[in-house]
Amino acid sequence: MKVIIGEGSCGIATGAKKTAAEFEKQIAEKNLDVAVDITGCVGTCYLEPIVDIYEDNGEMTRYVQIQPERVAEIVENHLEKGQAVESLAISKEDQQFIEKQQRVVLRNCGLINPEKIEEYIAADGYKAIEKVVTSMTPEEVIEEIKISGLRGRGGAGFPTWFKWDAAKKSPGNEKYLVCNADEGDPGAFMDRSVLEGDPHSLLEGMIIAGYAMGANEGIIYCRAEYPLAIHRLEIAMDQAREKGFLGKNLFGSRFDFDIRIKAGAGAFVCGEETALIASLEGERGMPRLKPPFPAAKGYWQKPTDINNVETLANVPWILYNGGAAFGAMGTEKSKGTKVFALAGKIKKGGLVEVPMGLPLRDVIYGIGGGIKNDKEFKAVQMGGPSGGCIPASLIDTPVDYENITKTGAIVGSGGMIVMDETTCMVDMARYFLDFTRKESCGKCNYCRIGTKRMLEILERITEGKGRDGDIELLEELAVKIKDGSLCGLGQTAPNPVLTTLKYFRNEYEDHIYKKKCTAKSCKALITYEITDACKGCTLCSKKCPVGAISGEVKGQHVIDQDKCVKCGRCLESCKFDAITVE
Repeated sequence: MKVIIGEGSCGIATGAKKTAAEFEKQIAEKNLDVAVDITGCVGTCYLEPIVDIYEDNGEMTRYVQIQPERVAEIVENHLEKGQAVESLAISKEDQQFIEKQQRVVLRNCGLINPEKIEEYIAADGYKAIEKVVTSMTPEEVIEEIKISGLRGRGGAGFPTWFKWDAAKKSPGNEKYLVCNADEGDPGAFMDRSVLEGDPHSLLEGMIIAGYAMGANEGIIYCRAEYPLAIHRLEIAMDQAREKGFLGKNLFGSRFDFDIRIKAGAGAFVCGEETALIASLEGERGMPRLKPPFPAAKGYWQKPTDINNVETLANVPWILYNGGAAFGAMGTEKSKGTKVFALAGKIKKGGLVEVPMGLPLRDVIYGIGGGIKNDKEFKAVQMGGPSGGCIPASLIDTPVDYENITKTGAIVGSGGMIVMDETTCMVDMARYFLDFTRKESCGKCNYCRIGTKRMLEILERITEGKGRDGDIELLEELAVKIKDGSLCGLGQTAPNPVLTTLKYFRNEYEDHIYKKKCTAKSCKALITYEITDACKGCTLCSKKCPVGAISGEVKGQHVIDQDKCVKCGRCLESCKFDAITVE
């Protein structure tokens, strides 16, 4: 019997290490023959800390939200008496969060110890690269990727085989493979979970890609804010070298390949491949004019291929199972599966991997469980700051590159931020534009100055100071920024504004002309009032941080609007529904 604790970043943040320490303490005190080990995130982040107990026959019981104080009950009943604690086990409904998915990239996450290469090997790890190096030519590998239909999972959806083939055919003996693990989108954590939960799948994918294009060196450009991911990657690389999977003459061939890590400083613009290359070379992360493309002149002006983590993590599975097996999933033009990070106003936040083409409704309601507190679904932001907003009326849109693009959003790297009726779409657009404005490298005038001007207009509107002509000015600026920017950051920065204007124009008009926020979210445009339902319990006045509420005990209270800072504490504290927001 063994106890496995989920120690991805989400698990650790909710106390998994303390839970693991308590298990180790009690198991030692009771002298039980039970091992305690770790794994990565299985995807059900909303249920962390997660504890899996495996019997000697392989059967597994999953316990959820296990804090240290609940450990004793599991140890006493399950580990000592062999009786599962049903009250702490995962429910059938939550179990469907995993069962409804189709996992390729996340196939090992939450199941193996990411710090033990033996467990990856036992899960058919490194068999694909052995097959590739010993029995396939680089051309055959590229053809298999072509058959699979794998497209870049970092946002653009460019055919992976084409990039490999272009780099392979570029003249020169010195070539580089770069993995973009920078993952800068707010609300996105797909790549991080793969790096923390199954780092060897990335390494194997990179080795295969290096073999196909003729590169001998791979570089993982990982954001420094992912210390656990970097730590586990370093362990994985050391183990791979010890086993002979990295280094010289792999599997007795003449193929040499090794990998190193470059920690990035968290610049969103470095998601653009030429800006990433500039950062790798020690320069400021700023995009370069294309052509030439990196496949011809990239890192140090040598042929370079750049793929993101999810793209490369698909590769071992494809080469082991065949490109046709991967191509059988998804749609005709968007093949395979895609990992999404569900965040925002959703009941079951976490990671999901589903076949391309599944309707948004099935992801948000079928897997994610719907909207928190059963509020009304309003929209979902896809593609992060570079993407756009998809309204509730389009919830049956298939999730693939073509159909999502038609809505004005993009699949992007896979972030899905769900919004309910309390979300102000004008303020949401302001939030994302504020992000891209701060992350602009400043090279292009339209991006550097244009996003600032757009942000000023949005801030003015959300503060109740919007004026006639603001909407038209936003649209004019958006078009010019898209046309005048050199890289993808500037070209896509206006997307959140354009899509909210397209689907929620009435909210902009309400802010400007009626001085009202329909979502009752923008502080400058709402007022708190106490109705005659007030019982005079005085709780609201005690909670008010600025003393804006007055009244006699058992008498109706009032709010001094000049003092009120719109913090909402009175509304949260009132037990009689006597406070309204208008």
